[in-house]
Amino acid sequence: MSLGIIDWGIGGVSIYKLIKQSRAQVPVVYFSDTGVTPYGKMSRRELVDRLNTVIEFLKSRGVTHLVIGCNAASTALPFLKRDGLKIEGVIDAAVDTSAKLKPARLGLIGGRRTVLSGVYRNAFATRGIGVEQRIAQPLSGLIEAGDVHSRKLHAECKRILAPLKNCSHILLACTHYPAITDVLKAHVSAETEFVDPAAALIRKISGWKISSKGPDVFFTSGNASNMKKAALAAFDCALRDVEKITLPRM
Repeated sequence: MSLGIIDWGIGGVSIYKLIKQSRAQVPVVYFSDTGVTPYGKMSRRELVDRLNTVIEFLKSRGVTHLVIGCNAASTALPFLKRDGLKIEGVIDAAVDTSAKLKPARLGLIGGRRTVLSGVYRNAFATRGIGVEQRIAQPLSGLIEAGDVHSRKLHAECKRILAPLKNCSHILLACTHYPAITDVLKAHVSAETEFVDPAAALIRKISGWKISSKGPDVFFTSGNASNMKKAALAAFDCALRDVEKITLPRM
């Protein structure tokens, strides 16, 4: 038995670190899928097929419980093949956390699929909360390359956040973004609070019973060396070994 984490890139490393802080003994199998089109740019059918392929691979590696540490991928959660696998995405935790804060004016930054899917707008609407959304796709690309402080990053943050700079709260609807919270804060009002739902997600899976012990394993469909460098730069997380693997395209 082990816990799997799927993310298009290193964003899920922020979730991985929190899991290890609270449940250090739980073996984690992490899959970064940077070797394919970003999940936020795939059609729903493409995304569902790709995620099901990754899930089958993770199950072959002993994964019995799965966290989808990617907002774009989490929009496909209702369409995935579970076959007894326990799966939790980030969206429910994000909505619950934000709603509890009772935001006077809620903003959201996320990837293209996350925003255009309407999943957050609809979920907040049922709670009587409006949300102003901005597509922030360039930010995840820069962070994925290990960029957490460049002038280009600051310029993109300023452009993206301009319409939201006076929001009371801004939801980080991408697991990459917590790596640049300090940069984001520089381009909004001093009263604006950024909402990272990762801790709430960890609480949601705290009851999962995963009894086996073993090493953590990291896979990527992209460049293993780049993944290690980016995880260290963005999240101060040193990954010992990352194995590149090619999965069949469906």
